[in-house]
Amino acid sequence: MRVEHRQIRLLLDEISAKLARGDMRTDAEQVVLLEILRAHQRLERTLVYPAVDASVVAPPRPANSRQRFLDACRCLPTDRPPIWMMRQAGRCLPEYRALKEKHSFVEMVRTPELATEVTLQPIRRFGFDAAILFSDILVVPEAMGQGYRFRDTGGIVMDYAIRDEATIGRLCAEGIEERLDYVSRALGMIRRALDGKTALLGFAGSPWTLANFMMEGGSSPEYLRASELLCHHRATFELLMEKLTEGVIRFLRGQIAAGVDAVQIFDSHGGLLSADWFEAGSGRWLRHIVRELGGQVPVIVFSKGTRSWDTLLDLGADGISLDPGYPLEQARAHFPGTVAIQGNLAPERLLHLTPGELEVATETLLGKMEGRPGYLFNLGHGVPPAAPLESIRAIVETVRRYRAPAFPRP
Repeated sequence: MRVEHRQIRLLLDEISAKLARGDMRTDAEQVVLLEILRAHQRLERTLVYPAVDASVVAPPRPANSRQRFLDACRCLPTDRPPIWMMRQAGRCLPEYRALKEKHSFVEMVRTPELATEVTLQPIRRFGFDAAILFSDILVVPEAMGQGYRFRDTGGIVMDYAIRDEATIGRLCAEGIEERLDYVSRALGMIRRALDGKTALLGFAGSPWTLANFMMEGGSSPEYLRASELLCHHRATFELLMEKLTEGVIRFLRGQIAAGVDAVQIFDSHGGLLSADWFEAGSGRWLRHIVRELGGQVPVIVFSKGTRSWDTLLDLGADGISLDPGYPLEQARAHFPGTVAIQGNLAPERLLHLTPGELEVATETLLGKMEGRPGYLFNLGHGVPPAAPLESIRAIVETVRRYRAPAFPRP
């Protein structure tokens, strides 16, 4: 009796669910089923992306990690997708934890030699295609006059909370470059250490995300004050956002001058805004930042939880980073071929799946984006602090083994 492809797909989906739950009777059974899934994924890719005439397709040029990353940001063909991970430098690494025993987080951020060491640790261990500066989004408000510190019990405390025009008036973006000179010095050290072989990524928080921390006075179970200011005191809200936008632009320009290859803007609280408020609360300010950077380096925007895709695509950013809630195949269908797509493996999978299962999950995402120039493999948010090293390594090695077929640009 002939078995329909749809029935096979349903069966394989059931197997995937069992693997994710760990609902296998024996290790041998798990290994066999993993191989079945991989074989079917390879077959599906040959059906969905048929072979093309190599004589009319320019093959991806051989690349080092830096060139691969830059080509992907520009939606050019690459031999494979580049890979890096948000929060790849940090508590998941034993070498970072050893350093943290001797130095506070803020001390490591402010000391160029220490920031350089922490930035390079995941590159040495895993060989990511891009290094991202070890820093914090709150260095911008600190440089503008609102300091921050970490509670002993966890979380962030600002020196004071932004509440009204008087406290907004205490913020100053002028001279931010000099006050954040330690960042520029760290970037120079990192760039020399990478020696043009690995891409260097700078970053900043979005004005909207910074405003939420600044108005709550630090970490909070709920972020309500910025939304209230946006809805009920628009002029005051815009005064704050104008200052923060100028500060972010100055900060990113300083990073570009120091030699970063690309920058990412973290709109981590973008999902707090409904679709009808996103433009006023975050979109217009992000668009201004992208425009002011003037295409000097690729700009990636990560707006966690946001589903205002038309607004995000209208920002003019070179790439959009996706959280796990938006399927890659939908992004591929909706996004123009001139916008890079980054993401979006769920971070919690590093905690709950075996290395073998993570290989399958990684191969699944690679398959969804196969033949689409401008794809950067990443997580849907940061690496969990408790992520096993072998889990991170399994993902990285799976991506590094992958080779893109020769496909024309869309």
